[in-house]
Amino acid sequence: MSQSADAPSAARIAVGVSGSSGSRVALRRAAEEARRRRAELWPVLAWQPPGGELAARRSPAPAITIDEWERLAGERLLQALRDVFGSTGLGLPGQAIVARGTPGRALLRIARREDDLLVIGAGRRGRLYRALRPSVSRHCIARATCPVLAVPPSPLESELTAVRRRNAWRLRPGTEHTLGELDVPFEA
Repeated sequence: MSQSADAPSAARIAVGVSGSSGSRVALRRAAEEARRRRAELWPVLAWQPPGGELAARRSPAPAITIDEWERLAGERLLQALRDVFGSTGLGLPGQAIVARGTPGRALLRIARREDDLLVIGAGRRGRLYRALRPSVSRHCIARATCPVLAVPPSPLESELTAVRRRNAWRLRPGTEHTLGELDVPFEA
């Protein structure tokens, strides 16, 4: 049975995927929402040529072609999907999309219908990072025409990041440590 031209298409849940831990949390949440709402899941990985579009236009013969960058972005998206869902796949209808452009603009191009839902990771970021890189979540929340679900990072991820920072400082090259000196939480 096919839908008529006047019938609305299935509800869509678009989710930004970058491969980061925050985007994996957002992807899991988007999948839960898609199952609950019986909607299609549209994972989106946005990419740009290194240096941005202007640099790509100026460069006469890049070492890696635009097609190669797009292929690598597609591989990164597939790896992120495998990291979250394993080899069994999504088990949901939808479409994985590799979109060329800045993440915020690409996500808003895809999640443009009023009945779409846009799911994004809303990571905690320091002042310096925010100053150097604009927030995709703020961009989407301010400009979206559909509802936006900003998913905070997992509290466990924050703890793991803190442990990694402490251990990276302690395990500088040229120093020796025993396993007992490492500050790694462990429960028996």
